[in-house]
Formats: sequence, C-alpha cells, structure tokens
Amino acid sequence: MKSKIICIAFALISSISIAQSKVGTVDSEYIISLMPETKVVSERSQNYGAKLDSSFTLKVETYKAKIEAFKKNEKTLGELAKQAEYTELAEMEADIKKYQQNGNQLMQLKQDELMRPLYTRLSNAITTVAKANKYTQVLTLTGNEFAYIDNDFDITELVLKSLGIAIPVETEK
Repeated sequence: MKSKIICIAFALISSISIAQSKVGTVDSEYIISLMPETKVVSERSQNYGAKLDSSFTLKVETYKAKIEAFKKNEKTLGELAKQAEYTELAEMEADIKKYQQNGNQLMQLKQDELMRPLYTRLSNAITTVAKANKYTQVLTLTGNEFAYIDNDFDITELVLKSLGIAIPVETEK
C-alpha cells in the first residue's frame, strides 16, 4: 500500500513539475554592447552630434558677437535702441536654450532610430533561443522587463473578457 501511495505521489509531483513554466534571464545591454554594429551606431551618433554642435556653436558665437557689439555701443545708444537690443539679445538667448533642448531631443531620437535594428535583431534571437530551449518567459536583467513570453501564458484576453472590454480586431495595413 505504501509503495502505491509513493508511486502516485511521485507521478503527481512529476506531472506538476512538467507543467511548470521555464523562466530564463538575459543581459540584453551586455549583448548589445558586444554587437559589432554598436560601433557603427556610436560613430553615426557622434557624427550627428557633431553636426548639431557645430550649428549650436555658430549660434553661440553670433550671440557673443552681438553682446560685444552692444557693450561697445551701449553708451552711444538711446534708450529705445538699448531696449530693442536687450529684447533682441533676450530672444537670441531663448533661441539658444530652445535649440539646446531640441538638440538633446534630436540626439535621443537619432540614437533610438539607430539602435532600433539592433534591438529588433536581439529580440528575434531571444525568441529563437527561448522557443528552441522551451522557455516560457525570459526576463531582461536590466530593467526586469520581459524579453520573451510564450503567448500561451498571456492572460490579457481573459482579463479583457472579465472586464467586459471588447478585443479590437486587427486590420492589415
């Protein structure tokens, strides 16, 4: 009798362990840093940054020259002319600040644009490895995000149905 109970318990434990999901991790940033294309992306990003910097430098030099000219002529200018110069200098300064902010945003957009193919390639490789090794979920080490998850474990549709929300139908583009 004990042997039958032990066999049944063993079979039950075996079936539970087989049904469990297999979770893995991946250091995506480390892999990206080792990809040869990363050097090309870095060079292109630096070249783009240099172009933006040269335009920024021209604006700053023009602004500095305008300030120097104003300082030289300040005593000879009338009150209305001084006020006009102050306004122009303030506008130039605001323009420089705005250009700098836009430049930072443009750099981030360019970096994202250049890195997107690398992340797509990495994602495809993770999916291939995960499916080949029967992983149901793969988490990234940086950010703790899912790099891959088996769709059989996605409960999104069940939650939507539970909430009474209709699932939108995808249309092909």
